[in-house]
Amino acid sequence: MLGPLDYVLWMVTALLQAAVVVCAIYKRSFLKYFPLNFYMLAASVFTVARYFFVQHYGFRSTQYFYFYYYSDLLLTICLYFALMGLFSHVFREMGAKLYLRLGSLLVLGLTAAISYAIVSKAQDRLVSHFVAELSQNLYFVGAVLTYVLWAAVKKLHETRTQLIQLVLALGAYFSALAGSYAICVLYPLSPVWKIGSYVMALWLPIAWGYTILRVHESARISTSRVAHGTRHAVQGSR
Repeated sequence: MLGPLDYVLWMVTALLQAAVVVCAIYKRSFLKYFPLNFYMLAASVFTVARYFFVQHYGFRSTQYFYFYYYSDLLLTICLYFALMGLFSHVFREMGAKLYLRLGSLLVLGLTAAISYAIVSKAQDRLVSHFVAELSQNLYFVGAVLTYVLWAAVKKLHETRTQLIQLVLALGAYFSALAGSYAICVLYPLSPVWKIGSYVMALWLPIAWGYTILRVHESARISTSRVAHGTRHAVQGSR
């Protein structure tokens, strides 16, 4: 069952997610990072909606169960396209936007097909199993693609601090959730998934909100020093 701390973290998460959108509007970056901000807006709405489902139907109710997993899938897809939006920023000067869109749809389609193939033998709750499997697989795909994006950032000598920090924050988020999912599958009774979900749900909006609000678009950083964990590589200023 949920305790007072769960409800507090629930509401704090929703407020932080909404705050990212407010920061983006304030800094006039809402349209620049539209997929990212749309994800945060949707996440905030769904977080509040989940709270009302728990209040009206109960935490262990069928209604909340279905709403949670279906909303989680929608949010994961939104986050996937937010990642693709960061890809487009990195490859913007190469004119590869169309190829990125087609590629992202292809990867999403293949992930959905593989997820369906995995659960197709299930006779009961096929759709529910598919939704959960697709969400889990998209976390792993997102983690892999984030590492690919980071490799591209280094290869193309990308120096925009704001973009780099958004990528790194998303990479940490995908990696942590993918790892938590794996541990949950291996050790179903482990509290790692619940703790990891709470921590990362707070981490991502804080990291993105800080980046949008405090890091100027003109700031530049050395990617080679970022790779070594150095924080004193800022070459440009606000």
